[in-house]
Order: sequence, then structure tokens, then C-alpha cells
Amino acid sequence: MSSLIIFGAIGFSRMGISQLPDVDFPIVNVSVTLEGAAPEVMESSVVDVLEGQLTSVEGVKSITSTSRTGNANITLEFDISRNLDLALQDVQAKVAAAQRKLPKDVDPPSVSKTNPEDQPILWLGITSTNMSMRDFMIYVRDNVKDQFSTIPGVGEVFMGGYVEPAMRVWIEPKKLDRYNLSVTDILSTIAAEHSEPPSGYVDTGPRELNVRTMGEAVTTDQFKNLRVNTRGGTPNYLPIKLNDVVRIEPGLNDIRRISRVEGKTAIGLGIRKQRGANAVAAANGALKKMEAVRKFLPEGMAIKPVFDSTVFIREAVSELNFTLVISAILTSLVIMVFLGSLANTLNVLLAIPTSIVGTFIILHFAGFTLNTFTLLALSLAIGIVVDDAIMVLENITRHKEMGKPTKQAALDGSNEILFAAMAATISICAIFLPVAFMTGIIGKFFFQFGVTMTAAVLLSLVEAITLTPMRAATFASKPHTATRMGRAMDAMMNGMLSAYRRGLAYSLSHRWKVVIGSILFFVASLFITTKLNKEFLPAEDQSRFMVRFLAPVGSSLGYTDDKVKAAEVILKKNPDIETFFAAVGGMGGGQINTGMAFVTLKEKKHRKRNQFEIMDGLRKDLSAIPGIKSFVQDLSTQGFSTGKGYPIEFAIQGGDWGKLSGAAVKIQEKMAKTGMMIDIDTDYQVGMPEVRITPDRTKAANRGVAVQQIGQTINAAIGGVLAGYYTENGRRNEIQVKLDENDHRSYLDKINTLFLRNNRGELVALKDVVDVKESASLQQITRRDRQRAVTIYANVKTGASQADALAAVERIANETLPEGYRFVTSGSSQTFKESFVSLIVALGLGIAVAYMVLGSQFNSFIDPITVLLALPFSLSGAFITLWIAGKSLNLYSMIGLLLLMGIVKKNSILLVEFTNHVRDAGEKDVNKALMEACPNRLRPIVMTSLATVVGAIPAAIAFGPGAESRAPMALAVIGGVTLSTVLTLFVVPCFYSLFASKRREVEHRPNEISDTALTPPVGQH
Repeated sequence: MSSLIIFGAIGFSRMGISQLPDVDFPIVNVSVTLEGAAPEVMESSVVDVLEGQLTSVEGVKSITSTSRTGNANITLEFDISRNLDLALQDVQAKVAAAQRKLPKDVDPPSVSKTNPEDQPILWLGITSTNMSMRDFMIYVRDNVKDQFSTIPGVGEVFMGGYVEPAMRVWIEPKKLDRYNLSVTDILSTIAAEHSEPPSGYVDTGPRELNVRTMGEAVTTDQFKNLRVNTRGGTPNYLPIKLNDVVRIEPGLNDIRRISRVEGKTAIGLGIRKQRGANAVAAANGALKKMEAVRKFLPEGMAIKPVFDSTVFIREAVSELNFTLVISAILTSLVIMVFLGSLANTLNVLLAIPTSIVGTFIILHFAGFTLNTFTLLALSLAIGIVVDDAIMVLENITRHKEMGKPTKQAALDGSNEILFAAMAATISICAIFLPVAFMTGIIGKFFFQFGVTMTAAVLLSLVEAITLTPMRAATFASKPHTATRMGRAMDAMMNGMLSAYRRGLAYSLSHRWKVVIGSILFFVASLFITTKLNKEFLPAEDQSRFMVRFLAPVGSSLGYTDDKVKAAEVILKKNPDIETFFAAVGGMGGGQINTGMAFVTLKEKKHRKRNQFEIMDGLRKDLSAIPGIKSFVQDLSTQGFSTGKGYPIEFAIQGGDWGKLSGAAVKIQEKMAKTGMMIDIDTDYQVGMPEVRITPDRTKAANRGVAVQQIGQTINAAIGGVLAGYYTENGRRNEIQVKLDENDHRSYLDKINTLFLRNNRGELVALKDVVDVKESASLQQITRRDRQRAVTIYANVKTGASQADALAAVERIANETLPEGYRFVTSGSSQTFKESFVSLIVALGLGIAVAYMVLGSQFNSFIDPITVLLALPFSLSGAFITLWIAGKSLNLYSMIGLLLLMGIVKKNSILLVEFTNHVRDAGEKDVNKALMEACPNRLRPIVMTSLATVVGAIPAAIAFGPGAESRAPMALAVIGGVTLSTVLTLFVVPCFYSLFASKRREVEHRPNEISDTALTPPVGQH
């Protein structure tokens, strides 16, 4: 016992802490960049080529792609059984094979695994009041970021709002005209005059010297003094300083994203943890490092945490640990009241540390973390692990009261109850066996719950059949009637026993009425499920949420920024908000009409409203801002899927964008009319303004201009081009060439002033060889399984059922979509549907496995059915309790139902096993055997059931962090055990009595045949 506790404590101290189990999602992401390419070009020239190769990768379940201007992402989802590391290698091989078919200018594709846990666990906001933006960016990059990268458990530090420093070469068309130069001449000059090729070494005999050609410009002045030595490839006999034709200055890359902390321009440091690392320890290390960094920051610079997801994890785990302690104390009180002896109470209570703490040994070596699932399993196991010890000790006490010596009573009592204890424990473990075969991601999460519960229960069995009898035989205890409490409880149990005998006698005389009535009661209780809200996960008040902003398609970064600033004013005025971190343009940039804000609320005790009331209020306030849409998203339901985390998420697929977009608009309108959904949004955004510059091939040919030359000139001048790199303070920064940012003319005027050089070295006006017009296009193109798709997202309105909303969405889609177009759930919606199907299958398989296990233990076909009769009543009790408490049927309450399948059989096993024992001892009358056996088992049944119920009460009434998830599970257990115990005491004996003769007939027929076969005929001896 001591060994289990000591090594369990060591295992506990070495386990990581996280909110959810560390699960490898079978997702691989391919990211491709082709600077400046339109979404249509990315789709046809890049995405389609890669998808053609990737569809043949083994185990691919679905392929989703998104094409935007300049970049594309392809997401591959694999079967859960596929080895993800091998899948990653296969994807890399296919991408490499496809690269020769991709455009020449495309950057090498990036292939990586994707996991919801890869999101930053902590955001630190850094602000500065007296430092230029360029100096600010450089200081954070060079002096702050890397200090957080070396913290144990930290995998990556992501910088939100960071813009790379660059040497900016601003083209001034008038100066180019003055010197008869083109944009390509500038690019050629930088390539030729700013170069430092490796030069090798010189061997002088006694010495060896490295040779270095110092051809790179390293300062702004040196850049300005570079000479333009050629025009269109011909010598320029009067070299021109680069500074005479362009404006050169150290600056930043194009600003496509902006971050702010409470309205102040900032850089956000997103701390991502390593896979399997302790999230809380990593965050604590980062916060400790932040305090050290803060002391050395320049004047005017500040750093603070602005979004910390580990606060909730830390508090929730602490709350669960507290729940464990309270459950143990309450269970102790129940045992103390029933046993009336301190020695007996301590004997039983020692099962808790032995089983619970000992379980950490298995969890540690299994690579599990302390998370919601493992800790919930342990908190619910408190009331279960004492059951075996209670049964054994109660039976030993009964044998002592018969007058047997202590050691003999311990031996006889434990032997007599051994079968029932083993049958009950193995039946609990058997119910979790199908969990290992659950499909989908949810099976991975359930696996840790099942292993934890199984380990704790098996350890409790070992403890009960070995250590409990040993302690009972070694340490003398007073009879429970020796104390006032014991006598009071004895009197109460005697009264209960008398009432039970009368009720049991009446039930046995009306057996069919009792059985049929109980069946009707169960059927009637199933109608309660129609009144229960059904959802994947209950929303939790984690004191944090996110707001997404969406400006009209084609909005500039400045426009979006102004609207987000208006939203920040509203956030700042809200008295319940502690802090917030806003980002415009997306974390990676490129989506300049979008923004987001990570909001952290004050602690629950410091605010009057809960998180969801605050979110509803913000929806109303933010909707008053004209010209932008706001979507408030709860983050507590993320982590179980790879989508955006919305409870409603689906795609419609088809070939024609016109039909898809029309159907999407109609579907969204109908979704809003149901009244069940809010924050309805879609990834289909049309109307992106696009300037189309079409070369006039005839005019270009007549003037000796190549189409490639036109594209290069426009790319360099309008889009900007990377002309090379230079070294600054030991780091390589980019050299960016682009039209002067201070030139505020229209894009058409800018294009009309550009010249390019033809094949004869002459300058030709760009406007003479191209046609320019503006049109609308798509901002992004989404495909699913190589078909164009539109994805629609929505939140479920408070009080509505996710299942009802999904059913409504599916009905609306089927009514609206044209023939040949499909509706496909994705993200959380798909996980919700898969998980409930998997859970129902697991329940069915669990019952089948339990029947087989019980059949082998009882050596009977009928007894397992009698034992399993308790299961329907447990479901009835769970449904009724959830309905009364106003809770939903969700993932956690379904875990409670699964757990009930194992728990409630214990009472039936006690009744059936002891009745069989009485009958085997010689009692032929079934009803008399039941009247003798069942009352004898009443006390342990009431004790074990009450211990289980009381052990679950702290989780059921908890108000701390994570209470929304724990309560449905605990309530399901409390209601199921309570009702099942009451009905089992009467229905199981009646059913046993009805089929007792059938049981004997079935079980003894093989013996009778065998005896007959072995008996020789008369006269043959």
C-alpha cells in the first residue's frame, strides 16, 4: 500500500497539466506562397496541381483548400488509424513530385502537422511610447523574443503585429524619366552592384588567408552611392548615383497587420507549448521570464500578459483537486455513519489513497497529463473505489457478529464476497473496453478517461480482496452497535429493512405487474430526452472569449483599422473587461478586411454578469458600429475539432460559383429566421476590387515589348518586389523595391507614368501596350474534395439546442440546394455527429461485453440478463435528473451514462449472487431464497450507492472553473444510481423469480444429458 502511494505521488509530481488530453489530430497542412497571385491563379496553377498529387496519399479522408491573393492552404484530414508521421512523409514526397509543375516563382511549399493545441497558450503584449516603429520591431525581435524561446516546454514564440525591417527603395517615375531609366534598370543595378560572392582562400606558404569581396552595401549611405552603370544592358558612360533616381531609406515591409493592447500599438508574443508539455509550467516560466525581461526594457517600453488560457486550466485543475478532497471527506462521513467504527472507517478509507494515488503510476507511464478527462475520472472514482472495500468489510463484520474469531471472520467473509466483488469490478472495466474501439478524435479523449477509471477500479479490487481483510484481521474494531451513532444507524437500517421486507414480499406476489410497470416507466422516461437540449459541449465561463470583425470586401487596412478602433472604445468602456488584445489584418497578415480581439474578463467574483450575458451585451453594442460586422465567439468549445470552433459549421459543394453563392445567401437568411442561431457568417466573400492589366499583344509586338517584361515592371512598381538582402546588426533583412509611398495619385495615373524597355533598348510607355480596367472578383476560393465549396458558420443562441439547430440547417440546405449540390458538415458539427454515434455504439457494445463477462462469471444465460436489468433504470434516472436541473445531453453527460453502465450493475450482482448462494445451500423455494438473500444485501447496497452518490455531489454542485462540464456528468451519475438502486431492489428479485425455473432448466440440462449418457443400462454392470 505504501509503495503504491509513494510511487503514485512521484508519478503525480512528474505529470504535465493541460486542459485536454494531448492528442495527435490526423491533420496535415500544406502552405504555398506565390507573391501577388490572384485567388483564381492560386486555385488553377497551384492548388489544383497539388491536390491532384495529394489525393493518392494513403488514408486521406478529405482535402480542403483555401486560395487567397498570394497564398494558399491545403488541409488533409486522415483516418484516425493512420500514422501521422508516416502520412506527413508521404505528403512531403507528393508535394516534392508536384513542384516541377508549379509556377517558377512559387516559394517552396511548407508541410506541417496541425493541432488545435498549437494555438498560443499565452499572449504577452509589448508596447512603446517613445521608440520609432522600426526600432521597436528590431528591439523586440533581437532582444525580447528569443529570451522566451528557450523556456522549458515552450515550442514556438509567434509575433503578432510584427513587421519585418527592410531597406526601402522607393521608385520615383519622374526621376526615372529624367535619366532615361526603367524599373528593371534599378533592379539590375541592385543585383549587380550589391553582391558579395564567396571568394575562397589564399595559401601563402606559412599562412592561409580567407578572401572576401566586400561588395555589399551595409549602410543607407552606401546604398545611395551605388552606381547605375547600364541602361537596358548597354553601358552607361556617365554612371548615375542610385540616390539620384530613387529614394532610399531604412524602413519596414508593407504593413499588412496591426496589433494593439488596450488601444496602444503593440507587438504580441504568442507562446505556443511543445506537444505533451505542461501548459501551466510553460506559461509560468514565460511569466517569470517576463518579469526578468521587464527590468531591462528601455524607458517607455512595457510588457504585460493580455491573454492567458492557462489561468482557467490552472484554476480548473485546482478546482478538480479540491473536488477530489471534498468527495473523499463526504464519502468518509457516509462510511463513518454506516459502520459506526473509526477502525472500520479508516480501513475502508485507505482504499482511496491506495487506488487514486496509485493510479498516477499508470497514468505517468501511459504518457497522460492531468487534464479534464483524467481528473474527472478520478473525482467520480472516489465513490466507486470504496465500494469493494465496503462490501468486503461489511461481510467480514457480519461474520464477526455470528461469533467467529476475527481472523476466521476475515477469511470467511472475504472468500464469500470475493466472487461478487470481482464480478462487479470486472463488469465496470468491461464497459470501457468498447471505448478503445470508438472512431474519430473523440475516441482518443475517451480513451484516457476509460484507462484512468479502469486503473483506479482494478487497484481498488486488489486493495479490497488483499489489504482490507488483512487490516480487518489485524486491527480489532468495536461492533458498530458499541457507539451511539452506530446504534442510531442500526435502528434506522432495521426500520428500512422491515419496510424493504414488506415491499419485497408485496412485489414478489405481483411479479408481472412490477416488471411490466418498470418497463413502461423506462419507456415513458425516454420521452424526456425530447425535452433535453443536445449539444456537443456545454459552454464554460472561462472569463475569456474572442471577437471577430469583418469589414466589406475590398476595404483598406486603414478602413478596417478605424472600425476596429471604434470597437476597442466599446470594449474599453465595458466594466467587466480586464484587458484585450486586438489584431487587424489577421495574425499572419493578408486579410486586411478582418480583425479580431482576444478579450479577458475580470474574475467571476469581481463582476455581476456571467460571460455569456457579457457576450450577448457586446453583440448588441458592437452591432451599432456601421460598416463592419462583429462575431462574438466562445473559446471554451474549441479543442475537439480542427474547424474554427463554431458549433454550427458546414459546407455546400458544387461546380458553379453563381449557384453556390445564391444558395449560401438563401440558407443564411433561413438560418436567421429559425431563431436558434446567431453570428451567422460565411467564408464566401465576393466583390473584391481587382485591377486587371491586359497586355495588348499586337501593340506590344509592334513596339518590341515582351509580355514578361510588362509583368515584371508592374510587379516591381505596383506590387513591390524583393530585390535582395543586406546585413544589419548580424541579421539579413530584405531590400524592397516599389513605387514611392508618398505618391498619392490614383493607380491609373501611376500606371500611366511607368515605362519599360523593349528589345531594342528603347523606353516604351506602359499605357501604350496594355488595357486597364477594374472589376470585382473573389477574395478567396474554397474547395473541398476538389470541388468548389462555401462554408457557413454560426453560433447557437443561448438556451437553444445544437442538435435541433443542426437538424434545421440540414433541412434548410436540402430544401434550398439545386440538384447536384451537396451539404457536408465539418468542424465541430461533424465531430458532434460522429461522437454521439460513437457513444451510442460504445454503449451498445459495452452492454454486449458486460453480458459476455457476466455470463462467463455466473455460468448462466439468464443471470446476466437479470443483472443488466438495472441499466435501463439508470438511464431513466439520469434523464430525469438532467431535465430537472436544466442541463443538456452533451459529451460529459454521455460520459456519465457510460459510467453508469458499469456502476449500477454492482447492486444487481450482489442480489443475484447471494440469492444463488442461498439456493445452492439448499433452499429450493425461489421466493424464500430471495426473501433471505436480498434483505441481507440491503446494507452494503445502500452503503455503496450512497457512497457513489455522495462522492459525485461536489462535482454536481460546483460553482468554480469548469463546473459547467463537471455538473452534467455528476448529475447523470447521481440520478442514475439513485433511481436504479431503488428500482433494482424490487424489479431484479421479481425478474429473478419469474425466470428462476428457466434458469435451472437451461443450466442443468447439459449435466442431465451427461449423467444419462454416463449411466449404463439396467442389467449392465
